[in-house]
Amino acid sequence: MTAEHHRIATANRLLAADMFEQLTPQQWATPSLCEGWTVREVAGHLLAPLESDFSWPTVLGVIVRYRGNLEKYVDDEARARSARPTEQLVAQLRERAGQELTVPFTGAGGPMADTAIHLRDAARPLGLDVSPDVDAWRATLDFLVSKPATRGFVTKKRLAGLRLVATDQDWSWGEGAEVRGPSEAVAMAIAGRPVALDDLAGDGVAVLRGRLAG
Repeated sequence: MTAEHHRIATANRLLAADMFEQLTPQQWATPSLCEGWTVREVAGHLLAPLESDFSWPTVLGVIVRYRGNLEKYVDDEARARSARPTEQLVAQLRERAGQELTVPFTGAGGPMADTAIHLRDAARPLGLDVSPDVDAWRATLDFLVSKPATRGFVTKKRLAGLRLVATDQDWSWGEGAEVRGPSEAVAMAIAGRPVALDDLAGDGVAVLRGRLAG
């Protein structure tokens, strides 16, 4: 499965690079679905892991330096890359797209899911339909409901008592109040993007909405 995760992540990064290359300055400055980040910071975030060292000594050093505040570290890294000229940012993302990442805590699934979710974090506010294919969303959904995803992506409490159903492919998970809709919307919603809830149906949507707002 690791090889498949790498393949999907590569494809997603290339999709993102192609999209970013076509954007106007105004579109680059558009707020993304990530709080505090524009589309430009999302691009910087997609590039950052490809230039990072994920060896355990380095990771432990980051944890100590940031006193466990990894969100601050991620934000700093994204902003550092996003300050680069647009053409350079796009070119470097494309050049490094095939780099295989297996990171501590989440393995190869984390970087893969990150590319899918953040591609849409940028594309959705721009009204663009650039998106991973349905197989990529299946792999992303499988990761998001797995134990490794509780390390930074989806809390156990968020999904407790819910049944998730994709309506564009044969995929479901869990038991309880149903949340159903396109794979992309299900993935984006459980990854913490409330805007995707409007594309979903079922008794579980109100439950999930309350948890995301809490």
